[in-house]
Amino acid sequence: MGCFGFLKTKPKSRKERGKSGSEALAVSATTTSSSNYETSRSHDSTGGKQTSKSSVSTSSQPSISAMFEEKAGVLRVFELAELRSATNDFNRTLKIGEGGFGSVYKGFIKPLDEKSGRITVAVKTLNQRSLQVGGYLNISGEKSIVLAMEGKKGIVRRGSGHKQWLAEVQFLGVLEHPNLVKLIGYCSDEDERGIQRLLVYEYMPNKSLEYHLFNRAAPPLPWNVRLKIALGAAEGLAFLHEGLELQLVDYIYGILMQHSFSLKFSSGQVIYRDFKTSNVLLDIDFKPKLSDFGLAREGPAGDNTHVSTAVVGTYGYAAPDYIETGHLTTKSDVWSFGVVLYELLTGRRSLDRNRPTNEQKLLDWVKQFPIESKRFNMIMDPKLRYQYSLKTAREVAKLANSCLVKHAKERPKMSEIVQVIKQAVEMTEIASGGKVEAKEENSAVADLDKGKRPESSNC
Repeated sequence: MGCFGFLKTKPKSRKERGKSGSEALAVSATTTSSSNYETSRSHDSTGGKQTSKSSVSTSSQPSISAMFEEKAGVLRVFELAELRSATNDFNRTLKIGEGGFGSVYKGFIKPLDEKSGRITVAVKTLNQRSLQVGGYLNISGEKSIVLAMEGKKGIVRRGSGHKQWLAEVQFLGVLEHPNLVKLIGYCSDEDERGIQRLLVYEYMPNKSLEYHLFNRAAPPLPWNVRLKIALGAAEGLAFLHEGLELQLVDYIYGILMQHSFSLKFSSGQVIYRDFKTSNVLLDIDFKPKLSDFGLAREGPAGDNTHVSTAVVGTYGYAAPDYIETGHLTTKSDVWSFGVVLYELLTGRRSLDRNRPTNEQKLLDWVKQFPIESKRFNMIMDPKLRYQYSLKTAREVAKLANSCLVKHAKERPKMSEIVQVIKQAVEMTEIASGGKVEAKEENSAVADLDKGKRPESSNC
């Protein structure tokens, strides 16, 4: 089996990982200044037993790759033959997705204990071109795979598929959150066609947010469901941006297997870099989970304010400041989230070449309907049939606008966005008494603009 570099060695047992982790910390502790290392002793109520607590504060946190080396054994390693069998030799009838990277198939695998029934999974393949379509347009207007910044020109970079595959294994092999898709395992094997790289995820039966917003075959998403999807996606991004510190502490505890240490790290960050409706998957209860971490990057280290990187992502969702400078921050994700909020409101794609010229770019089009004007609800998705709270819709639009301000530093944090959406969900539930209904002047406006509304986007 052709497993990639750092997985070729035999995974350590939990006991071995704990030992090596303790040794690594011991070395780190000796190089830490005394002001950052404190030990205190206390007596229990009997006055006899002593306990000690140590606190280590350091300016750097373990990298995702370092954490993954310790946790690699948690992921299941599949043989190619096993995944062929799981997908009926990658049968077309089981294909549930396709893109520049390859295809995704529904599959059925046996659990490791073999005591329970088969598990339904999603198997993602990487095609032989080892390419990932980024979706940007270069200067000449042609579709590019990935753009790198070199002056004002876009440079297509090939061979990035394997790198993105590794990134996805590393990030999802380490990060755990209810709003992140679960990676079950991976396969890096060879057959007559060459190296085969595959990923195995939990199966998400309700497809993607993109499908439910833009596909004619999908039933309309109710207003309250849209808000809850926005909330879950926001919580997933907030975890990536601001919630990793706790997971890093848990990670160190797991290595040490001791409870006498209290470790503090500078907050770790992961920048998702490709937030869009197609990457928000929905489980059986329509709970959203972020998927596809191939373009994700660790946030800036130390005193750095951004990560300088090649510009990749999807046109229509990427922040303009990131496109112009190549400077990547968590606020780049915030911009993308603002775009998706408007897609949830309108039922329109961020970029739709099939519409009239003045309606093709969503963010330009919505400016014609100011939030506080009576014309505002002209932007709302007709498929909602006025079954929404107009007051709440206005609040969501205001939130979207705050995400889309020109200066990145002025955009809110994802944790702040979470709180606003929580309030919107509560407002909707209280106002409707459990049933989402049109509010305020919806009925009157419905009569006034009947037959004058723009058509729904059902691409």
